Amino acid sequence: MKKRALSIMIALAFVLVSFVGVHAASTVKIGFTYIMSGPFSAYGQFARQGAEMAIEEINAAGGINGQQVEGFFEDSTGKADVALRAIRKHVYQNKVDILIGLDSSGVAKTVVPSIEQMKTPLIITHAATPDVTGSVCNKYTFRISLNLAQNVKAASLLANETGAKKWTTVGPDYSFGHQSWEYFEKYLKQLNPQATFLPKDQVVFSPFKTTDFSSYITKVMNSKPDGVFISLWGGNLIDFVRQASSMGFFKQKYEVLFSLGAATEVLTALGDKMPEGLWVGTRYWFLANNSALNKKFVAAYFKKYGAYPSYNAHGAYSAVYAYKAAAEKAGSTDKMAIVNALEGLTIEIPTGVITFRKGDHQAVTDAHWGKTAADPNYPLRILKPIKIFKGKNVTPAISETGCSLGAAM
Repeated sequence: MKKRALSIMIALAFVLVSFVGVHAASTVKIGFTYIMSGPFSAYGQFARQGAEMAIEEINAAGGINGQQVEGFFEDSTGKADVALRAIRKHVYQNKVDILIGLDSSGVAKTVVPSIEQMKTPLIITHAATPDVTGSVCNKYTFRISLNLAQNVKAASLLANETGAKKWTTVGPDYSFGHQSWEYFEKYLKQLNPQATFLPKDQVVFSPFKTTDFSSYITKVMNSKPDGVFISLWGGNLIDFVRQASSMGFFKQKYEVLFSLGAATEVLTALGDKMPEGLWVGTRYWFLANNSALNKKFVAAYFKKYGAYPSYNAHGAYSAVYAYKAAAEKAGSTDKMAIVNALEGLTIEIPTGVITFRKGDHQAVTDAHWGKTAADPNYPLRILKPIKIFKGKNVTPAISETGCSLGAAM
């Protein structure tokens, strides 16, 4: 009897282990890495909300190829070494099928070269440096969001329309700020050979941890430009706007363009303290697209979180659905099959129809700009008018990116 009982227990244990193994194998795992703490944590929190909403929707509809989706979230803290450890944890400990995330351009540029070694696809949803789909591109890395070159090309088209000739900049003192200014100079000079740009010692690149911008604001005002191109973002941008307003910066006659001024994280934090009539850009604007998909996304997000979706929420949400589309196209969650399915994939997301180019894995997506305006129906400044720059008109040719994946589109 004891032997029979022991045999039954062993058999039951085997069945249980087998069930757990099948259950684990039937779960699609996604590893998300964003800034989840510190002064820029709002970006990570919005991304998590967008990601979780997409996962809930997909699971409620039957999952991906019949498999339920599970999300794992790690904090990059905005530091490359921390982000790399988080991604390695996702790959080697959490055994994720795909990686999604990254906020900082500096972090992304450091992390991306390691992605190929991990042989796990990554969809970048925020970090904008052109290099990750350019000079350090690889087969496993994709970007669903607007990159710096695309957004700045739109900014230069706007700047050319203003008639301003003498330009300066205020940006963060790392790759994103410096590359933003380099591309702005390049594109605006092509459009208007008469445009001039202040030399490096007269423009402003502030350290990432800056909280007091008064000396930088004074420097810009003393240079008496016709136009100011500002690439600050997040907490830096919020601090800058508040301090610049109190110093009379926005009462000057020069044109002001904020490359990421239409981030809802920024607009929500500033409320009516954001001056009206400024040109601001964003990677997604919740009122820019009247499609049924976008309206559904905005309504569902607002119902769930009581806020309007930011571009980071949109990016994470859309990346999950892009992965779903790739898995269904491939009929598999095999990592290499996903890479092949993402290449050239065209999909509708709330911002519109996008395509991941085969040659560099950058999404061809529209750029949204507009002027800040008050509206009694919204607790934040909205964009009015809105200018939409079509992706095909602002995306550099693959031959200009420095990426050597080899395919053309």
